Parts: sequence; C-alpha cells; structure tokens
Amino acid sequence: MPKRILQGTVTSDTNEQTITVLVERRFTHPVMKKTVRSSKKYRAHDANNQFKVGDTVRIEECAPISKSKRWRVVTEADA
Repeated sequence: MPKRILQGTVTSDTNEQTITVLVERRFTHPVMKKTVRSSKKYRAHDANNQFKVGDTVRIEECAPISKSKRWRVVTEADA
C-alpha cells in the first residue's frame, strides 16, 4: 500500500527535530452542498531542523518515531 503524502504549513518548530504541520482539506458537505474547510495538525520528524514557521512542506507516513510522530518531512512544497 502506498504511503500517504500530505501538504501543509509549519505552525511550530520549537521542539528539537520535530515540526507541527497544519494540513487543511476542503470537501463538499453531503447535505448542505457547501464547501467546508477542515484542518488537522500532524507532528513530523525534521532531522536537520531546516524548516521554520510559515514554510509549506510535504509530509509522508512512516513507522512510529516517537509517541506522537508518525510522519516525516519529505520536501519543501513548491509555492
């Protein structure tokens, strides 16, 4: 099964080798037929501490790295 890749914005980089990424998804509500925005935060592994708050990044699923980290940064997304 392929690994999921998500794109989001870095909201926190205070922890060592960890960033928090806010991923937003848009979908049409099944009854109201209105576009709804939903967001979720993921903790991702950033080995070199190279990403800062405000950067747009792509994250990929991986094996658990710690209690809360199940994702790793792949690349900086093209703006």
